[in-house]
Amino acid sequence: MKFTGGALPDTSESGDQLVGLFEVAEMAGVSRTVIANWRTRDKRFPAPIADLRSGPVFRASQIRRYLKRRKSHMAHVIATINLKGGVGKTTTTAALAEFLSTEFNKRVLVIDLDPQTNLTTVLIGEQKWESLNDSGHTLATLFQDALRPEGESPQFDLGKTLQRNVSSVDAVRKVDLLPSSLDLIDVQDRLASMSSGRFYSNNPTDLLRKAVRKILDDYDYVLVDCPPNLGIVTLNGLRISDGYIIPTIPDVLSTYGIPQIQQRVRAFADSLGETITEIGIVVTKYRAASAVHRNTVARLEDDEELPVVLPTYIPERDNIAGSAEFVGRSTLRQKYGYQGEYKAFRSMAEEFIELVEENA
Repeated sequence: MKFTGGALPDTSESGDQLVGLFEVAEMAGVSRTVIANWRTRDKRFPAPIADLRSGPVFRASQIRRYLKRRKSHMAHVIATINLKGGVGKTTTTAALAEFLSTEFNKRVLVIDLDPQTNLTTVLIGEQKWESLNDSGHTLATLFQDALRPEGESPQFDLGKTLQRNVSSVDAVRKVDLLPSSLDLIDVQDRLASMSSGRFYSNNPTDLLRKAVRKILDDYDYVLVDCPPNLGIVTLNGLRISDGYIIPTIPDVLSTYGIPQIQQRVRAFADSLGETITEIGIVVTKYRAASAVHRNTVARLEDDEELPVVLPTYIPERDNIAGSAEFVGRSTLRQKYGYQGEYKAFRSMAEEFIELVEENA
């Protein structure tokens, strides 16, 4: 029944409370904008028992049950992607993981699918990576298993591949990693010709999902660092992702491929019957004195066909560039810088959380 007047239906017999959008947002611990998005996008959201002039009204018990079901899936899985290298994708992903963990008390898993392995070496160091790579404890082994002859035993061991509590910063305590390997370059070229398997059960874009689905909900956020292309390894990353961000330098060459990313991701999601949300564009290596940078940011923000631009731009700084080689055992401020850099990354992480939760 739908009510348009000012009187509420009688619920005295059930003893159930009635709540409006403000109270629903308080119960969920999110903003009213997030609740509005949930109502639009989530078919499980309870229908209002009344639509008053002041807004919809819900049964509190139904809202509580909905929130309990919603919490059963904890992880937000977000891919980072750009078709151009050198745009700050690795630094953005590493910083997001570290700030989400340290500043916002989130459990984070980083999945490094980029064969350049930069993110892996940033988080665990080159020596540790070489040891894992020599032992076959990287994601390359997962994809290599799909190419083995039928009947041959798989070699990928999720438990030994998963690296816990990574980062060179003492304050970062809740970031885990599935490391990459240079061998992914060769593997990607061969995956397209893999056997379809018995009953056509093998799908080259579904390998990662099958391997990691049992651990994803151990985390609040899963960040998937994709290669700078739209090949099969990248599609594996997108297959498990709820959404994606695009880190980019604000210049023509770095932003040129954004519409292509949007079109390809949308087409891939449509083929799955799912949605992979455009979370936003993260502006990196920003130089306020550059007319090119200012004009490009303005163009990105004005184009309604593009994803939203996060309000905080990550500045170009020597210490940010050097953060990839940071080996100190100290704080995020020491790693990223005291001259506004730490504040910029923290603000960006906060904006990221808000956008992800609004689109959940």
